[in-house]
Amino acid sequence: MKDNEQTNFGYSKVSASEKTERVREVFESVAGKYDVMNDLMSFGLHRLWKKFTLQIAGIRPGQTILDLAGGTGDLAYAIRNKMGAEGRVICSDINAEMLAEGRAKIINKGSVGEIEYVLADAEALPFPDNSFELITMAFGLRNVTFKERCLASAYAKLKPGGKFIVLEFSKPNTFLKPAYDLYSFSILPRMGQLVANDADSYRYLAESIRMHPDQESLQTMFYDAGFDRCKFINMTGGIVAAHIGYKY
Repeated sequence: MKDNEQTNFGYSKVSASEKTERVREVFESVAGKYDVMNDLMSFGLHRLWKKFTLQIAGIRPGQTILDLAGGTGDLAYAIRNKMGAEGRVICSDINAEMLAEGRAKIINKGSVGEIEYVLADAEALPFPDNSFELITMAFGLRNVTFKERCLASAYAKLKPGGKFIVLEFSKPNTFLKPAYDLYSFSILPRMGQLVANDADSYRYLAESIRMHPDQESLQTMFYDAGFDRCKFINMTGGIVAAHIGYKY
């Protein structure tokens, strides 16, 4: 895909450059209520999904770890706590407002010096190749315009033997789908309006989930980017999946 070609912004077709700008506007709009809305719209399940991600990450003291599209820093903070004082944790995001919210939150917890914050585009990460033992990305890949560029960039920045874990909304099983669709398109936008005064952004988030590659398609994209031993683990009936790939 070229920068001037059409791509999806939810169910709408826009140019790639317009999508990047509109995604930025979405997260600028919701940054202040992002954590509250995460708890409300997932009924707190996002905490369990992230906890499982930590369990499969194999984090060890002394590692250098990047939390990509880290937003307000929940996962980066959990990684820091699990790893202990040794090593390096970087939280990167393309949106300055989201990073500012995360930094303020960590200051309140007294841990700002333990996490580095970097404004970065997931499609062109500004780090040397072979820098990280682990890269995580929670609920960010579906908002990236050129997903294949993001996967390729993450692959390049991993050290040989390193692991990339993408936690993302995916395709639920047929039993859950009717109730999930009703919730996503009828209840979630109203919740966004009531709590964040922004129904449109949460309508986009619901649409972006539907336009994201399904589990098998994303696994193929991992292999195409060079990753090996790729697999995915479904959670909550496939509403969320953890994708894992290794660099060798």
